[in-house]
Amino acid sequence: MTLPLIVLEDLSTARWPPPWDDAAVDAVQAALAELRVTAAPEWAPRIEEEREWLLGGWVAVEEDPRPFLALGLCSPGWLANALPALRRAAEEAPIEGDSLIHLDVRSDNLCLTERGAVLVDWNLVHLANPDLDLAAWAPSLHAEGGPPPDSIAPGAPGLAAALAGFFAARAGLPPPPTAPAVRVVQRAQLEVALPWACRELAIEWDR
Repeated sequence: MTLPLIVLEDLSTARWPPPWDDAAVDAVQAALAELRVTAAPEWAPRIEEEREWLLGGWVAVEEDPRPFLALGLCSPGWLANALPALRRAAEEAPIEGDSLIHLDVRSDNLCLTERGAVLVDWNLVHLANPDLDLAAWAPSLHAEGGPPPDSIAPGAPGLAAALAGFFAARAGLPPPPTAPAVRVVQRAQLEVALPWACRELAIEWDR
């Protein structure tokens, strides 16, 4: 059976990072700055509808810490001491807003062209705080050799804690059949996001 294919733009000659350099990072930041002032379609859902999915990671870890602890990133004692602050900060993360966001900014969803960075794969588009796009991109960017998340989304303790919790609740689980490599990617982002959240919250990191 032949399936139809709609081609909106041929991006085969674009560069798909990594590697990252200052120009590439600047191009993505410029694209996100443009996105935040772009009129949103009427059907775009508000991020509040995804609050539990996005901010509830540390609650899931608290309910069953075994998958997270199996990653060997911290001790049970450290988790018990740090969890209340991480959970509280995540639950208070400022995600609400009226800007159009992509919500899945990472290297496999963007490319670099002569006119700048182009974002693809828009299935998670929402209305939200535009800082969420920057913060959500920051862990994968640093994991791929880019700058630290503090320089991309500075002064964001709630967002850092929320993202760390998102990955902490998932990275230790069995991989889904449809995405066998996703846990490896999530762990790499967790290894960036968790120390970042600890720095933002002045929690002593035990590694």
